[in-house]
Amino acid sequence: MRAEEPRAGEAFYHVRVKPGEVSRYVLLPGDPERVPLIAELWDEAWEVSHHREFRLWNGRVGGRPISACSTGIGSASASIAVEELARAGADTFIRVGSTGAIQPHIRLGDLVISSAAIRFEGTSVDYAPPEYPAAASYEVLLALIEAAESLNITYHVGVTATTDSFYLGQGRKGFRGYSWSRPENILEDLRKMGVLNFDMETSAIYIIASVYGLRAGSVCAVFANRIRDEFGVTGEKDAARVAVEAVKILQEWDELKAKHGKRFFHPSLLGRLNPKI
Repeated sequence: MRAEEPRAGEAFYHVRVKPGEVSRYVLLPGDPERVPLIAELWDEAWEVSHHREFRLWNGRVGGRPISACSTGIGSASASIAVEELARAGADTFIRVGSTGAIQPHIRLGDLVISSAAIRFEGTSVDYAPPEYPAAASYEVLLALIEAAESLNITYHVGVTATTDSFYLGQGRKGFRGYSWSRPENILEDLRKMGVLNFDMETSAIYIIASVYGLRAGSVCAVFANRIRDEFGVTGEKDAARVAVEAVKILQEWDELKAKHGKRFFHPSLLGRLNPKI
């Protein structure tokens, strides 16, 4: 076995999937238990592997393939999932997670679709310098917005702050109330900048996808509003519904691009699909 690219037999070591055993389109929840919940929205689904925090299911929606793989908590483990899934054949990734809002108008259960992310995590600096922007693929971003609109689900679009630390990194107190100047000021500073929310994976996923020429987006259910000090586990199913619908939209757009020999999606292609438009 080569240490450069460790494997378990023919499968990649962590996600335990072989090349060709994953769809182009992969949903990335953090929690392994969220994978079968997402798969309930598919027409058919089956488990492929479950190793450590990485649980992988394949399935079909509308006759087309789809996959979901959990990443665990944080950018470090998410980077492993994206690396190995990309090597196995995936090229489009959508994070499906939970988040804490830092703007007062965002309600529990709303969705946040991340157009870009601040890189407060350490993983992505191994891929690109801090000045390199962590931005969503415009096609995935547009598909997520279209999906939320079509499902009539409340959503917000904007910048996310991705951190490594759930506690001090997101302005919470540490053990025995420990804090210092940065965590004490981070909530108010980011709120003034118009940042919508905290999460722990989006910026790393965006950077890795971008430098490899892949596509990525992120949709998260709001479990907390830090400004109003509210918490509740709600909106999880809506985030999954929007992500699955976005994959269906992307599959249609990708087929339309292929039919017309286009590399990038643009709105006038839809007129070619329906000449009456």
